[in-house]
Amino acid sequence: MLRVVLMLLTAALAVAAKQPGSKDTTKPNILFIVADDLGWNDVGWHNPDVKTPVLDQLANEGVILNQSYVNYVCTPSRTAFMTGYFPYHVGTQHLVFFPFQAQGIPSNFSFLPEKLKDLGYATHMVGKWHLGFCNWNYTPTYRGFDSFFGYYNGAEDYYTHVVATGLDLRDDKEVVRTRNGQYSTYFFTDRAVDIVEKHPADTPLFLYLPFQNVHQPLQVPKRFEDMYASVENENRRILLGMVSALDEAVGNVTMAMKKAGLWDNTLVIFTTDNGGWISASGNNFPLRGGKTTLWEGGTRGVAFAHGKMLQKTGYTNNEMIHAVDWFPTILEAAGGTADGAIDGVSQLDTILSGKPSPRTEFVYNIDDYSASTKQGAIRVGDYKLIEGYAGTPDGWIRPDNMTAGKPDCACADPATGTWLFNLKDDPTEHHNLADSMPDKLKEMQAKLEEYRKTLVPAIFPPMDPKSFPAEWGGAWSPGWC
Repeated sequence: MLRVVLMLLTAALAVAAKQPGSKDTTKPNILFIVADDLGWNDVGWHNPDVKTPVLDQLANEGVILNQSYVNYVCTPSRTAFMTGYFPYHVGTQHLVFFPFQAQGIPSNFSFLPEKLKDLGYATHMVGKWHLGFCNWNYTPTYRGFDSFFGYYNGAEDYYTHVVATGLDLRDDKEVVRTRNGQYSTYFFTDRAVDIVEKHPADTPLFLYLPFQNVHQPLQVPKRFEDMYASVENENRRILLGMVSALDEAVGNVTMAMKKAGLWDNTLVIFTTDNGGWISASGNNFPLRGGKTTLWEGGTRGVAFAHGKMLQKTGYTNNEMIHAVDWFPTILEAAGGTADGAIDGVSQLDTILSGKPSPRTEFVYNIDDYSASTKQGAIRVGDYKLIEGYAGTPDGWIRPDNMTAGKPDCACADPATGTWLFNLKDDPTEHHNLADSMPDKLKEMQAKLEEYRKTLVPAIFPPMDPKSFPAEWGGAWSPGWC
């Protein structure tokens, strides 16, 4: 009888351990790092002139994700990360969220940290939000994060933490006014380390680190810039220094996790949010274009995964992955299951063991907000279609002109048109097949129109004077929409 009672008690405890909110030390910690505007050619594993020893080691010990796609600018990619939906299904397909617009992700979309909290995770965020702040309900601690230390908008001064006349730095809900003159990457790293050091060992950790680096303005402590003394172009030299500052920050966080005994059970996901911004000295060679464009240089992002749970490591994975897939992938790693209605698919088996990706196609973007920037782009198998506005002309960047940022041809990319590429044969998008493959073009256009039927209106209202920092004590603040 006693044996039966013990068996029943053991079974009950096992079930209880898997209930939402329960302690579970077997679940992996998840470190989700997002670099801002990091170019394809701005990491050491693609370009040996870039000094990123920490990131290089993590990438080479883990799995380099060579076909990992993001959106063309910040807010759409972060929408995909946090919701698992393509931005054109959410309303964030047009440009980015600006400080003076009443914008936010609608409340009917559950965010990733909300789901992870249900699975027993502690959820913390340090860095850039850029998913709305005009109402408190749009801000991080109302969307599932236990704590938030960072800024709401898309960019700001790294030292004054001001953008468009307003201070933008928060510790949870409180404005931080004591960091003027301090480089943001330093104190963001310090906060991440503090979270790790204080984290209870019996609770799984989700730490989301969307760093400010390397988004403009181009600013970095001189010791990092001096690492590239041979680079003549000042802006490029500073940008590369910002990359190395990011690398050091990641190293400090991972070292803290090792000291805290968390590292051996941590899954690291690292990605950029879009390609490098060529006008801000980012470099995406040999890919065409950059941030703000639908070319591969703007949408094919540097990424890797690392962790002792990976069964196949030390290689480059060429399976198709999209930003919307991180939501269900992380949920599955945490022991959960995503809603089948989302656009993302779990890539956990692909990342852990190199199995074929469940994804065969995706939407780069669909945006009908204005006639001048109307665009649609999809990838199906090896083929890519762009119709309409492809983005700001940038051209290609030659390796011998990397420091000067000169285009590869005298002519800039045309801003609008129709393009069809076979990315397997032509990953740098030099050969438009629209005229020579009319049947394939019609097939891809029909597919794009099917996707366009589910487009929702863009969340892009006019400027609202109630947002101005002068109305809120000099800081960008919620409460006006």
